[in-house]
Amino acid sequence: MVGPIDVRPAAYDPAQDSLRFPEETHLRNVRQLTFGGNNAEAYWSFDDKQLIFQSDWGRINAQGCDQQFVMNADGSVLDPAPPAPDAEHAARDARYRLVSTGRGRTTCGYFLPTGELLYGSTHAGGTACPASPPTPGRYVWHIYETYDIYVANGDGSNPRPYISGPGYDAEATVSPNGRYVVYTSTRGGDLDLWRLDRTTGETIQLTNTPGYDGGAFFSHDGTKLVWRASRPVGAEQEAYERLLAQGMVEPSAMHLFVANADGSNPRQITNLPGASWAPYFTPDDRRILFSSNYESMQNGTGGRTFAIYMVNTDGSGLQKITHSNTFEAFPMFSNDGKKIVFASNRRGDRRPSRETNIFVADWVE
Repeated sequence: MVGPIDVRPAAYDPAQDSLRFPEETHLRNVRQLTFGGNNAEAYWSFDDKQLIFQSDWGRINAQGCDQQFVMNADGSVLDPAPPAPDAEHAARDARYRLVSTGRGRTTCGYFLPTGELLYGSTHAGGTACPASPPTPGRYVWHIYETYDIYVANGDGSNPRPYISGPGYDAEATVSPNGRYVVYTSTRGGDLDLWRLDRTTGETIQLTNTPGYDGGAFFSHDGTKLVWRASRPVGAEQEAYERLLAQGMVEPSAMHLFVANADGSNPRQITNLPGASWAPYFTPDDRRILFSSNYESMQNGTGGRTFAIYMVNTDGSGLQKITHSNTFEAFPMFSNDGKKIVFASNRRGDRRPSRETNIFVADWVE
């Protein structure tokens, strides 16, 4: 007589989870989804089936600067597979679909609930990668005036301007109900958050304090925003404004802020050395994941190591989540709250690497 079939999942074996570090108690079954170059800002589709990300990885991107790609969240081959010039390219690139134009530089791709895509691109200002003036001895981000926000079909076809105007428009994200797009723009003379109502077309300015406000995300209930901001004063503000006039910012000191979705009641929730950025609400909206280099600022290693941390929305309860001792940023929960995607320099063999890849893991509460 045949007994009952055991359908229980196999016991978790940490030794088989080679990309996970022992201290990472909130992560399990870490999987690597890209394998070279610089890949970052991977964000989930509303149905959790796909990710959009930016990449300069030469294996899939010949442009030389970031373009937008879509891949399946489980790393499987796309269906239908992307067009390829020959069999070699077809075998190599079947997991990644270029969804931006392949011209200019792009940033901050995001899905709409309809499956359409939003991303920032400079391609209207020229087909080549925009020039990045050298800044010896300084780490800066370039704020290209040619960045506008585009919308495209889910396969990248029919890209068209969505939010544009003089100056920088980028860093777009979408509210859970799809009604609002929040983004960063210099249209008011500084790097501030703005919000577009997709139903009425109304645009409102959400922040107006001097400094860089960017990288905003909605809470899962749509009532709150979290973002990164610099708040320079005195001589630091003058230096910030001079650098911004040259199309650059120096993101060496940034903190996290939370506000209502209309920008009211803003409050600072971190005050750590260095840069705290890339925040995202946990599924219960009571805590926030973010990236910071504050420990490497404190221990004198130059602030080059970033880890992912978690903090309560009132600023209490700081907890370290990732422990690779490399670069880790851009955490985002799947919409069902079961998985997390992030960018990291980690490797299974623990060797040092400057390559930034996309990883997905199960979240353990």
